[in-house]
Amino acid sequence: MARTQVDKRERLVAAAAQVLYEQGVEKTTIADIARTAEVPVGNVYYYFKTKDQLVEAAMEEQARALRAMTDAFETLTTPKARLKALLAGWAEQREQAARFGCPTGSMSAELGKRDDGLNRTAATVMGLLVDWVERQFTLMGRADARELAVSLVASYQGISLLTNVFADPALMAGQLRRLQDWIDALDGG
Repeated sequence: MARTQVDKRERLVAAAAQVLYEQGVEKTTIADIARTAEVPVGNVYYYFKTKDQLVEAAMEEQARALRAMTDAFETLTTPKARLKALLAGWAEQREQAARFGCPTGSMSAELGKRDDGLNRTAATVMGLLVDWVERQFTLMGRADARELAVSLVASYQGISLLTNVFADPALMAGQLRRLQDWIDALDGG
């Protein structure tokens, strides 16, 4: 694919991730994504035949961003430090969460109601986060690593929802401090 074609496709995927997050899957049109990407709407179909293909590409972009974020945390020396870095990253995004919720959580909630394969794509992306958190708890020597991982991610998803519903970033900041204290209190790592 020529460089300009790659650029256009990348712009479409980035725009899809942004617009789907901000507007939701059902409200977003291909024209909305094309406008944000600054690509003529007719050109979208060269890269993506359907809106669902764009949604899937946006979820894959979220997975890529999640992997990049967690890979960056691997430079930290302890699993507790990595988990606390994750919480700090979430805290930095609290203003966005107040407006739109969690990018992955919001789309996953919407796609989870479908039975067309996109629900499994959403589950796969959310699973990447749960699996990474579980590895950190495992490295801490916790036999209950999976349960702790689910608790941490569920807590974050819940506070993202409440932060969005009440449009109050302070809710997230307070709850993430409590999660940090909870991690500090756990034995190991």
